[in-house]
Amino acid sequence: MRVIVLICAIASLALAEPRVDKVLAQMTPPGSTVLVGVRVDQISQTDFYKKLVAGQTLAQLDQFAQVSGFDPRRDVKEVLYATTASGSVLMARGTFHVNGTSPSGAAKVRHGEYDIWRRGASGFCILDATLAVAGDMPAVEAALDEWKSGSHTAAQALLARVSAVNPQSQVWGISTGSAGFLADNLPRSSSGLDFSHIFQGLEDTWFEADLSTGLRAEAHGATKTEQDASNLRDAVRGMVGLGRLQVPENQPELLRAWDGITAEQQGRSITVRVDIGKDLADKLIDMLNAGPAGGRGQKRAFR
Repeated sequence: MRVIVLICAIASLALAEPRVDKVLAQMTPPGSTVLVGVRVDQISQTDFYKKLVAGQTLAQLDQFAQVSGFDPRRDVKEVLYATTASGSVLMARGTFHVNGTSPSGAAKVRHGEYDIWRRGASGFCILDATLAVAGDMPAVEAALDEWKSGSHTAAQALLARVSAVNPQSQVWGISTGSAGFLADNLPRSSSGLDFSHIFQGLEDTWFEADLSTGLRAEAHGATKTEQDASNLRDAVRGMVGLGRLQVPENQPELLRAWDGITAEQQGRSITVRVDIGKDLADKLIDMLNAGPAGGRGQKRAFR
């Protein structure tokens, strides 16, 4: 269930909050504990996405494509992902070719005025040529109910907690409780470096990422104890140190890229920041995808 995921905002909310398509925000099911927004049309054009994310297996997006017949990475302009106690749902704005044919292996279930095409425990609904939802059946039904209810308040409670998010970020997210979404969905490289486990101990997180000019991102969260926060800060710094050891000796400029990853702790709170320019980000991605090869901390065989 990887989704890099990916931002946008409700026009009626403060400009400092993430900009999300108003329709998608109004479909957010009540009781949502995770909300992630991605401007697919913008992020898919960035070098970072093409090099590191496009080749990853993003289970939630893959499920959407399998169930609905539409690939969010190709047909969708913007997505909003939400999780509830009854499951998760991916709401999408884009271009959907509605027709009367029945998707292979899917059963039609009527829910109010909408048809949901169901496969097993999952389903999808194309509301019109620009709007669709897919995910776990209870969550899909809850999203449709929220859209028809007229109250449209579920997203506001979560969005109100992320006023510090840059509205220009193409990807943003917030979670209440465990930060399992970040831990489960960060892209992994073939080098052996894996930052995802850093976030397993965080709670009440929010994050943002801007990939337009390199990689600029922040992740904030809290731990149960101050010592836990200290341990996580040290783990991030240790991972950065390991990354520096893998920098090839003939590319010393990559050391500056690793210097752009910092971790700060204040009490139980921890903030991880990444600020890497485009030229260095491209080289760092290539290095991570290639894996360790004669880094500064590795012995070389004699010939």
